Amino acid sequence: MEGEEERSENERSFSKAPIPKRIAIVAAGAIVNIIFGLAVYFALMSINNVYISNEIQNVKEGYIAQEIGLKEGDKIVEINGKKTNIKQDIDEIIEKTNGSTINLTIERQGEKIYFENIKPTQKEAMSTGILLSDKAKVVSVQKGSSADKNGIEANDEIIKVNDKKIHEDSNKVLEEIQNGNLEKINLTIKRGEEQIDIELIPDTIYYYLLGVDMKMADNTIINHLINGFIETGNFAFSIVDNMKELFTGNVGVEQMMGPVGISEVVAKTNGAEEFIYMLALISLSLGVTNLLPIPALDGGKILILLIEWIRRKPLKEKTEINIQLIGFCILIALSIYITFNDVARII
Repeated sequence: MEGEEERSENERSFSKAPIPKRIAIVAAGAIVNIIFGLAVYFALMSINNVYISNEIQNVKEGYIAQEIGLKEGDKIVEINGKKTNIKQDIDEIIEKTNGSTINLTIERQGEKIYFENIKPTQKEAMSTGILLSDKAKVVSVQKGSSADKNGIEANDEIIKVNDKKIHEDSNKVLEEIQNGNLEKINLTIKRGEEQIDIELIPDTIYYYLLGVDMKMADNTIINHLINGFIETGNFAFSIVDNMKELFTGNVGVEQMMGPVGISEVVAKTNGAEEFIYMLALISLSLGVTNLLPIPALDGGKILILLIEWIRRKPLKEKTEINIQLIGFCILIALSIYITFNDVARII
């Protein structure tokens, strides 16, 4: 529109509009993407699923729940002073305690019962820290993991596990690891034209459980809608968390996908439900990304408008154009790098 790219003296132009109106106009596209993505995801989650409640369906033998006398039908309503309405609340709180003792409140036949200093049962598992694509290519490596310490990188291709050929099959990788000696894994990877042998000692990771199975909520319209709200909220926060992980360095740029990578994932979707999920994910990711305060993105334009609002005068037009050009060049370079990684993962 007039006055958006170059300033105009027309009183009805974009550049002459009040700053709040300009911010609203710039943000509108990204906000529509976010709303559309959330609406589609909400509809998908509301139609197909109900949530898992906080009511115990089964108590497992050998876990802390059996030891303290939890029973079928008990409702876990509070852990460490935090209310728990669904299974996910329970899982998240216990995970964050990292094995320390908890205070538990349950409801049994309308009566509240309190348990103090309960220690969840510790279990262990082995982890390599490697995330694989379907063709046994390394998509990402968890920082600080055994794989990371041994120099495995994104886009490496695993061609042998314990001297057995994989034939570009990630399921074969998992099968050979599980069937072999978990204390030591011998990997042969291909990096470009080079083959590298790596001896990997998996990390022992610990997780903590009460030892209960929770009951599904009743299959009612209200519970479907509640599940839609719960899952949509989690979906939205997961996108934001992923952005935080990227900027804190916990997730590498090599894990990002561009149009090529997204096209490959969409092409592999199985049925309408997966396709609609990807549609919602792409729309929401696009909206959130576009609001980042990076020049050349809508978020960068909003940042410049906020600076203008604080200074009570606009930046010099040449300065603003140069800032946008620098941001544009960075985005183009990033796009080329991401596309190169996408193609490397596919080939």
